Amino acid sequence: MTIAGFFFYLFSIVVVASGLMVITARNPVHSVLFLILAFFNAAGLFVLLGAEFLAMILVIVYVGAVAVLFLFVVMTLDVDFAELRKGSARYLPIGLAIGLILLAELIFVAGSFAVAPGAIQAVPAEQVTNAAAIGRVLYTKYVYFFELSGAVLLVAMIGTIVLTLRHKRSAKRQNVAEQVGRRREDAIEVVQVETGKGIS
Repeated sequence: MTIAGFFFYLFSIVVVASGLMVITARNPVHSVLFLILAFFNAAGLFVLLGAEFLAMILVIVYVGAVAVLFLFVVMTLDVDFAELRKGSARYLPIGLAIGLILLAELIFVAGSFAVAPGAIQAVPAEQVTNAAAIGRVLYTKYVYFFELSGAVLLVAMIGTIVLTLRHKRSAKRQNVAEQVGRRREDAIEVVQVETGKGIS
């Protein structure tokens, strides 16, 4: 077995094991840590395939932003996960049905998978960099799907802000219209005070 083959099997086993631990771990913080481990090993697989750009994007974007942000959210929110699990039994049949449908779809996709004869020879690897090849495909053939995914993420971000934003009535807020429309008479009052007397 070559060194590349050894690392391929090592990264693959760790990715599958980490993915299983993400969905089976009872502690959500442990799930996020296993998710980060899975991202790192998937990045290692991308490096073995020669896609260094995808590996760095996976580490920088997903590990550096998404997973760490999710970890902080899980750690800072006081969520009672035991209370959330109480009503999960009634959704088990629906979840199993959806899982079986997804499994059947994956089997159908894997069974009908085929590589186009000229796909590998279409662009020589020595003439185009990894990032340029991804950009050519992403911004030409799949540009509408790329824009649609951006719109979906934008809607999800707005929905998250709307659902989690809480206004405190006791907090003092700035009224910009009142500040801009303020006159000099409202801000300054000149009082003539006689000598030896204070302001009543």
